[in-house]
Amino acid sequence: MRDVVVTGRGVVSPVGNSVDTFFDALVEGVSGIVPSDDVAVSEAPASTFDPEGWMTPREIRKTDRYGQFAIAAGLQAWEEAGLADAGVDPERLGVIFGTGIGGITTMESTFQDFFEGGPREVSPHFITMMMSNAAAGLLAIQLGAYGPSWSVSSACATGAHAIGDALRTIQFGDADVVIAGSSEATLCGIPDAAFARMGALSKSGVSRPFDERRDGFVMGEGAGALILEAEEHARARGAKILGRVVGFGASSDAFHMAQPDKTGRGAAAAMRSAIRSAGASVTDVAYINAHGTSTPFNDAIESKAIKEVFNGHAPAVSSTKGQIGHLLGAAGAVEAVATITALERGVLPPTGGLEQPDPECEIDHVLEARSVSGAKLALSNSFGFGGQNASVAFASN
Repeated sequence: MRDVVVTGRGVVSPVGNSVDTFFDALVEGVSGIVPSDDVAVSEAPASTFDPEGWMTPREIRKTDRYGQFAIAAGLQAWEEAGLADAGVDPERLGVIFGTGIGGITTMESTFQDFFEGGPREVSPHFITMMMSNAAAGLLAIQLGAYGPSWSVSSACATGAHAIGDALRTIQFGDADVVIAGSSEATLCGIPDAAFARMGALSKSGVSRPFDERRDGFVMGEGAGALILEAEEHARARGAKILGRVVGFGASSDAFHMAQPDKTGRGAAAAMRSAIRSAGASVTDVAYINAHGTSTPFNDAIESKAIKEVFNGHAPAVSSTKGQIGHLLGAAGAVEAVATITALERGVLPPTGGLEQPDPECEIDHVLEARSVSGAKLALSNSFGFGGQNASVAFASN
């Protein structure tokens, strides 16, 4: 099977809408979480995002916010990879881009318009704005990608699953280049209310992954995208290689629709599979970008799974969710951007909000930005509602 490299990255996030701005903010401990009068719905919005930098006014009107994020992140990655004039065969160019929920802001506003004003208030673009494969379709149209294209939707594991699908699509020779990632824009009334009713949101309005005071997650929004490319294709065109995607693992808890299996077996299985498919051993792993949601169950169970898998070896662990909140379906892709950039720069971002590590989460926490050199391997973990788990293994170039 072919080796797969990363040649481009793109991000829209609550702390920046370029890779450099985003990663610098993570390293410096900048938080994008905005306090609210109702602390149960504190959120991390991509407040500086402007779609006009990436789309025409007409395109913006016909595209849900989650689709706008996807376009911006995908085009950033495309530009960094230098693919515009690279002569890529369009039938060998794929798009695998997902979302956990899709165009829910469009759904919410359209339902209100419909019930108040009737059918004539419904936009003819409603379906194509809210459907979960809109992001993949929009990017394929923008870039003239005629190769494999589909959407992934597996809750908070979506972004990692999209990258895993892209990895295997290239490995098995079905494409030479794939734009992979995910996007989410759910900062509106119904999702806020639903997650609050579940008891999943932080009542303090603070995201504290692995902290003994953690009490739930804070919702964020954004998108992440990677250009995955067959190594021989990238080298033939003289592309800069940012890092490598070397393994992928997936599993199911088969336990509960919203809670992880308390044994941690699903999370552990995904990590083991990612390491095994990378042809590596646990001692090769220097860093884990954890799912780390700041919920009592997730963080304790993920810590348990890490200790079980690594059995005495202690990779450094951090979570970005203390600074950018939980981006739901976009989390895995945005965190993958953070992971590959950490390897490229040789700097591990800290876990924002973590001040009092929970004894139940006894792992090697990155409390302040940490230099790392010669790292062989890093994992990016994503675990979703429905018990769907994914772990992607990255290596520095």
